Amino acid sequence: MPPAYRIAEAAALLGVSDDTVRRWIDGGRLAARRQGAGPRVIDGADLARFATQLREAPEPGTTPSSARNRLTGIVTRVVRDTVMAQVELQAGPFRLVSLMSREAADELGLEIGVRAVATVKATQVSVDVP
Repeated sequence: MPPAYRIAEAAALLGVSDDTVRRWIDGGRLAARRQGAGPRVIDGADLARFATQLREAPEPGTTPSSARNRLTGIVTRVVRDTVMAQVELQAGPFRLVSLMSREAADELGLEIGVRAVATVKATQVSVDVP
């Protein structure tokens, strides 16, 4: 079953407040469902598609520059061939692309809608699963 995210988790992945996510749901911009009598959840693939619609260029000078940067986000695209994989991750307003071995992507279970963490150092982006 694909991952589903609670409102607070979705908000953290998108870089917005819980209230903003609730307004998007109530306004029909973002689909959510209830798990039985529990809280509303958002399907991971739906959240990934929605995240790609929020892409905006960050303000100059606001992007972190430390080699210890860890950006939590949601996988929005995975392209695999026989040897390599290209993984796109949306972390708030930031879109990150990582090239890795197909074996690594498979071992991490990277698919659209999966939460992942991009660790950025210079021009290399490593993706971990929390």
